[in-house]
Amino acid sequence: MLYHYTDFVAFDGIIRCAELRLNNILNMNDASEMRFFMNGICRAVMERLQSSGKEEKSREMEKFFQKELSEEFRYSAYAACFSKYRDDAAQWERYGHQGQGVCIAFHENLMQKMTGGAVSLQTVYYQKDMREHRLVEEFYQLLMEEEELLEIQPKLRELMNEAWVQSAAFKHPSFAREKERRLVISPFILNEFAVEPRYHVSAGRIKKYYPLDLNRMCGRMGLHMSELIGEIIVGPTSSQSIPILQDYLVDCGLNALKDRISMSDCPIRKPTS
Repeated sequence: MLYHYTDFVAFDGIIRCAELRLNNILNMNDASEMRFFMNGICRAVMERLQSSGKEEKSREMEKFFQKELSEEFRYSAYAACFSKYRDDAAQWERYGHQGQGVCIAFHENLMQKMTGGAVSLQTVYYQKDMREHRLVEEFYQLLMEEEELLEIQPKLRELMNEAWVQSAAFKHPSFAREKERRLVISPFILNEFAVEPRYHVSAGRIKKYYPLDLNRMCGRMGLHMSELIGEIIVGPTSSQSIPILQDYLVDCGLNALKDRISMSDCPIRKPTS
């Protein structure tokens, strides 16, 4: 299972509206880590080239990467985050509204079947040193094929796109305990992407996101949306009434889920007033 910890407002969007929002990585706390990943790949590729005596090509690649990083918003990905851990204290506190929220358990194999094109299900990569990342070797081998970057521009563009996609699933090793997976949309890898972006307007800012229609995606597999969800866990400090939540699910047309509700056993203290 893949566990999505959230608050009840987002839960309503997923359950009643059958819409899973994928938010811009640059608006998340992970924006700096995405940049760290891209800079790390760049440094590692440059070091490999320099160690092979390709100083000029190393400088050319540095300029190429700098230009790419200056246009990061153009290449930014959008993601929804999941953990492999059920009823986890850290997940509740960070993402589950300090334990007052809810966790939706999705069947991983069905989520995987929903991917393709610009949508991917990625395992988050936790590492400081980029030198051992497979992309470094792929960039290096490609750059050693030809003397002129112009000759390999199409292949270089493909690898760069892959690097941007991979950057959406990178986090500092201190977060490895989360055992995270991400459903990622990378609109820049296709000339046309079937899902139109939307904008969430709050008092302080405007955010761009991509909505995934879960009813439509399940329908393509011949499934009802209730089959995608294995369990709903109410947070350890939540005051949510289970009978009301069951009525809510029935009224949303998800009768099968009313018997898949459980209360968290996580020993998190209720916030004091």
